[in-house]
Amino acid sequence: MDEKTQAIINTLLTTNEPAGLDSFDLATRFEALGKYMVQLGCAFPDSPTKHNMHGHTFFSFNCLGWSPTHYALASKLLGFRYTGMVDFDVLDGVDEFRYACKLLGVQGICGMETRVYIPEMADVEINSPGEPGIAYHLGVGFQSGKVPACAEQFAKDLRERSRVRTRTVMERVNAAVPEVAVDYEKELVALTPAGNPTERHLCHAYLLKGNAVFGSKEKAMAYWTKALKMDDAKAAKAAASDVALEANIRSALMKSGGPGYIKPDASSFPSLEDMNAFTKACGGIPCLAWLNGMSGGEADAVKLLEFHASKGAEAITIIPDRNWNVGDAEKSAKLVAKLDEVVKAAAKIGMPILAGTELNTPGQKLVDDFNKDPLALYLDDFLLGAEKVCRRFA
Repeated sequence: MDEKTQAIINTLLTTNEPAGLDSFDLATRFEALGKYMVQLGCAFPDSPTKHNMHGHTFFSFNCLGWSPTHYALASKLLGFRYTGMVDFDVLDGVDEFRYACKLLGVQGICGMETRVYIPEMADVEINSPGEPGIAYHLGVGFQSGKVPACAEQFAKDLRERSRVRTRTVMERVNAAVPEVAVDYEKELVALTPAGNPTERHLCHAYLLKGNAVFGSKEKAMAYWTKALKMDDAKAAKAAASDVALEANIRSALMKSGGPGYIKPDASSFPSLEDMNAFTKACGGIPCLAWLNGMSGGEADAVKLLEFHASKGAEAITIIPDRNWNVGDAEKSAKLVAKLDEVVKAAAKIGMPILAGTELNTPGQKLVDDFNKDPLALYLDDFLLGAEKVCRRFA
């Protein structure tokens, strides 16, 4: 591969392209894809092990601002054998991703993630920290963003719940930091391609508004240091990194204890059974999301998987990197032990595992280190899961 081609690929894998692959206009995105397919020719690697079955796009939030088309192309450039797109609360990117994967010859599946209420676990924390009874949950294998008539109201309600929740968070935070109050339509929705802003978009909107109001990052940082009550260490990290600043904005203003936090209850999200019914009506399969095995609800992996299987789940998604790569040897050992438990539990009942990195937080890897310990121990399980689900839906 010549240096020019490698430079193009490196750029595509590290940045976004607002006027091309990541334009908010679909035709522009497809035009850019065609251009790169011609320009790069056959300069695509092929890896027997690389895959990412859980990558978010800009229809919910992607840390690089990637569209479904860009993510599909990145999957090809990285030599993925299998790839999976997942977005929160919407199916807006499904048709685009499937089409791009078909053009590129990549086996790809599409999923949707949301939070659900599980009445049988109402008093126990599951995988949403500090929120008993609430669980992140997925449907995978969606064939189109156009849902059958029987599922239209659920899809509409899910989008509306998300919109109302984010807007309410914004209004509460605006009241707490009026100097940098964000306008919902002009400064938040404008950051999204299809009007589905998330908390992560909102954090970015506050960062941008602070810079605009105070005229410089330095002056804005002085404001945020005081408003977020950051100590010297946090302030130094935030001053050096927009990523760190946005994380502080989210933690201080939108998470538990912050003015924008909305404590969920049974009415905040759809029930597990309703989400599963929606997924099945759309031709997909329910998929439980596993965090790390450290909560009461996840402590017994066999019990958890058997419960979800009884409710219709046919797959499990895991974000492996946060289950070993935590910078603390003792904690890592405990997490790996829990990872081992859930992988064995899934194998015991024949439930495929879909592993990935999310790509919705800056700094996350494009692909896991599957060839290094401890993940190398589970690579066959991860590949088998990806192959099984892709064979069914890709």
